[in-house]
Amino acid sequence: MRLQDKISMAWGSLLKRKLRTMLTVLGVMIGVASIVTMMGLGEGLKQQSLELIEQYGGLRTVEVREGNGQQNQTDLKLSDSTIKTIGGMAHVESVYPTLEFQALIQDKSYKMGIYAGQAMPLEVLRGMNWEFADGGWPGEGDELKFVFGNQVITDFEDSKGDIIYWNTGKTADVDLMNDKMFTILDVDAYYESSGGGSDMSATGGYDPPDDDADGSTTVAPAPKKYMIPTAGVLKGGLDDYNEYSWYTYCDIDALERMYKKVFKNKAIPGQPVRKNGKPYPEFFYSKLNVIVDTIENVEAVQKEIGDLGYQTSSNSEWIAQSREQSRSQQAMLGGIGAVSLLVAAIGIANTMMMSIYERTKEIGVMKVLGCGLRDIQQLFLIEAGMIGCGGGITGLGLSFIACLIINKATEAKTAVIPVWMYPVSIVFAIIVSMVAGYAPSKRAMSLSALEAIRTN
Repeated sequence: MRLQDKISMAWGSLLKRKLRTMLTVLGVMIGVASIVTMMGLGEGLKQQSLELIEQYGGLRTVEVREGNGQQNQTDLKLSDSTIKTIGGMAHVESVYPTLEFQALIQDKSYKMGIYAGQAMPLEVLRGMNWEFADGGWPGEGDELKFVFGNQVITDFEDSKGDIIYWNTGKTADVDLMNDKMFTILDVDAYYESSGGGSDMSATGGYDPPDDDADGSTTVAPAPKKYMIPTAGVLKGGLDDYNEYSWYTYCDIDALERMYKKVFKNKAIPGQPVRKNGKPYPEFFYSKLNVIVDTIENVEAVQKEIGDLGYQTSSNSEWIAQSREQSRSQQAMLGGIGAVSLLVAAIGIANTMMMSIYERTKEIGVMKVLGCGLRDIQQLFLIEAGMIGCGGGITGLGLSFIACLIINKATEAKTAVIPVWMYPVSIVFAIIVSMVAGYAPSKRAMSLSALEAIRTN
């Protein structure tokens, strides 16, 4: 018997029993929809976890800070030569430096301290693809300009030193984009000149000013103020938290040029000095961000850098935990959906068995006419496969609609059906259906031809 004839006979048999066929297909559809929807929920939760990790440093990023070894003072500092060394390692796509800086900004009677400024290469900042509420990134070769996060405005203090926003719920009367604000880059000198000791951010308190022999107080001269313009303010409200919300950014080349101009041959804040107190000719960075080619190689690259003596950190452990949790969630959710498909498989087996009992005489005639046992078995397996195919396609459509409704209700991508699930779910439904129909097909093969013909 030709395959085409078997398919035609199987299709005709299903059409003769439309209601039973539709109910069986419905069972498969619900089972497939349950599994795919549950797997989609698991995938959505996985992607949300990875997106959250991405916001806190990236999936392929290794953060490198200077080592704590006892080598020469500059051996484990982060310099351009360190960037070259790490950049030549296997699986490293790129390396870029970050220079953390401090500054004080004054506007009218308000003051704000920048204690975690981030200076990076301009091309790296532009590659962040952040949106601006006003302005944009500075141009190549521009003088030093600042870019403020959306929540920086809440850091301004009044003349008493109280943070205005946290006391009143209102922000200071400051226009970060258009006001002409004064910036002090020598923060230590500012606090020394105001009688507050040196490096307030580091000590967290006041050191008493030095007393001269005659009892008078020596106060350091006030540092020079600079008018550094604002290039842009990043998008977001006061309640919107983003990875950039609390930070002030600038071009690292522009900051280095400004530092050389302000401090000339004096020590630059945060930079090491020689034994004679003079600064080194090169800049040392606060940290390096190493971009690895794939997530799988992050751990190996991190270990290789760590073996050089540097401190390293990445989200690799977080990623591993997230993946393990996602696998557990998907297994649990998939198991719940599989119960529905198991019930559908029992329904298929029941449908096929009933079909055999109703077609006993037909099977006997086929045997008498010389139809092979394998052909008879294949005929019933094709019927079961058709039921599975119909249920798989309709179930996939139902799960797609269910995921859309879930995402609409949660206003997020809570359920995401992976592309590979589309063909796999249909093939899986067909296989399950044919497995369920295997026992009835064997029953059809074992029927005696003469007894089948005698059956009424």
